[in-house]
Amino acid sequence: MSVYSSKTVNTSILKAFSNADRERVKTAAINKVRFVTPKEKGIVESVRVALEEKNFHLVQEFTYFLCEAELSDEEVIEIMKDARQIVHSLTTDFANLVEALLSLNWKKRSWDAIQAYTEFSVDVMIGHNFYINIGITKLILNWIPNDQESAEWINGSPSDRVRADLEIVHSLLNRILTAVPMSFDVINDTIAAKFPYFKKPAHVIAGYLHNVLWLMESKPVFEEMLLQLVLQKLLVLDVNAPREEIEALKEETDDEDDKMDDAIFQMDDVNTSQQKQPQPLEHSIAQTLDICLLKLLKFLDDKCRPQPDCSDDQRIAKSRFFKMLMYIFDEVLLPSHNTHHVQFVIFHACSIRPLYTEIFLSGLWKKVQNPNVSSVKRHAAVSYIASFLARARFAPLSTITYYLKELSNWANTYINDSDEFSSKNCSLKANMVFYSVCQAMFYLIAFRARDLTIHPKNLTLLSTLQLSRLAMCHFNPLRYCLPPVATAFAGVARTHQLAYCHTVLERNARRKLATFYGHDKLMPEEILETFFPFDPYILPLSNKFIEPNYLVYKVHELDESAECAATEAVRRKRGDSEMVEEDDFILADKRQKLSELSNSQQFDKQFYYGTSPGFNQ
Repeated sequence: MSVYSSKTVNTSILKAFSNADRERVKTAAINKVRFVTPKEKGIVESVRVALEEKNFHLVQEFTYFLCEAELSDEEVIEIMKDARQIVHSLTTDFANLVEALLSLNWKKRSWDAIQAYTEFSVDVMIGHNFYINIGITKLILNWIPNDQESAEWINGSPSDRVRADLEIVHSLLNRILTAVPMSFDVINDTIAAKFPYFKKPAHVIAGYLHNVLWLMESKPVFEEMLLQLVLQKLLVLDVNAPREEIEALKEETDDEDDKMDDAIFQMDDVNTSQQKQPQPLEHSIAQTLDICLLKLLKFLDDKCRPQPDCSDDQRIAKSRFFKMLMYIFDEVLLPSHNTHHVQFVIFHACSIRPLYTEIFLSGLWKKVQNPNVSSVKRHAAVSYIASFLARARFAPLSTITYYLKELSNWANTYINDSDEFSSKNCSLKANMVFYSVCQAMFYLIAFRARDLTIHPKNLTLLSTLQLSRLAMCHFNPLRYCLPPVATAFAGVARTHQLAYCHTVLERNARRKLATFYGHDKLMPEEILETFFPFDPYILPLSNKFIEPNYLVYKVHELDESAECAATEAVRRKRGDSEMVEEDDFILADKRQKLSELSNSQQFDKQFYYGTSPGFNQ
């Protein structure tokens, strides 16, 4: 081992030499030292002296040198070959030495140096299980891109140079897993522990995710645990990227772009038909989420979509993967609240095969019917059913009508069974699932009114759902529905003579006014907290997987005529009214009616722009 000199260079008396400069010179001098490995003072001799003489001074000095010196490829090869010769002697007493050896930077070295490093890594982890934690951690850390490597990670995809380095890491992990099966749990725990913080730059998190998906692809045994981990981490991103913040920043950016476009002279021969590439989001966390979902949706598409020439076994394997995804959905996504985009992974997966849609909806409906499931989960399951059927372009009309009948049968059965015992207990908390089912029906009918009423056969089916009984029952579900849902449903039901709900709406409005005047203050309004999980998707990059199968609400001609009829009804006097129902509260002033009409028009406007009711509430 060479001798290190701490002697500093002489400085001029005309120029002060600061402590920082002195340390930089000292570090540079140390790094310039080259290590010569004579056998009597190399790693072999150092370990021998430690074992026989119980003197670890040489081992400590050698360890320090490995951490500080700038080694050449030849030196790395020689050290690793010597270390392999004594790998059986590297017990826990030499943990610092082994960690220093495993920490050597092997990137950008010759192939022989890389080969020597990997062979030693495999040997030491196979020979001593207690070094598996250290070795796996050192390998997984190579998954995390540096802050300066953003140019080599475009939308979460590595450059050729980075990919070549990562192939070495994954190949080494594969060898360790094959030789030491017990390393499976260590790899899982390490991946979870080293997952980058959600506020890290997009290329760091997306680069790490790229490697996680890579491992899942090469080793399917990791799929369930790592996919659950990935969804949990993406939920953290989703919750910290509220839709309101994304849209606000997007509006500011669009306004600035419009101003710039107005200032730029447009040439006549400019080709304006070319589609613009999606612009990165100004919201950093949303941009990270967009890139990560782009990669995850592509991965799920490959795992779930059967090829035309695939065998029956391959189709079964893909169905098995989707069922595993459903299990993770039940455990991670279904109980989650206030998420906006991550749940679309199941939306896209269902769009691949009709079988997946059937599995998804039937699983949710079983939860709704199961009284042993918590009411919160049952409420969430109903919200998923309604939002999915409303937004999924690929959902056949027969599926929509089937679940409308199932929802109606369940709700009417609930009324039959509850008449005697629950006529006095109509609170929201006690009957949350019933109110959720009713609102799901009202929302679905209002949203898909065009499809459900365009054919007389479907209109006949709607008339068998006993909608009037549901709306008029003593539970009064319209009272707890979101006002836009209740108003829109009432309009559709009245237009097609399915039910007459405006009486109930006016009675509920008067009850709220009585509560307000009776207490001299505005009491908290008791409304069913509703979650529409498949509200419009606003992440531009990953939206290419969602948009082709996503249904945006379009105003129907009947809706427009209903608005005109409602406006005319407001203008009439009570004596001129031709309403079919008997209205006990027709003396309400016209301003209240105009306010309700305004709410209905606002609901249509929200639908027109692709935003579900209650989204901004």
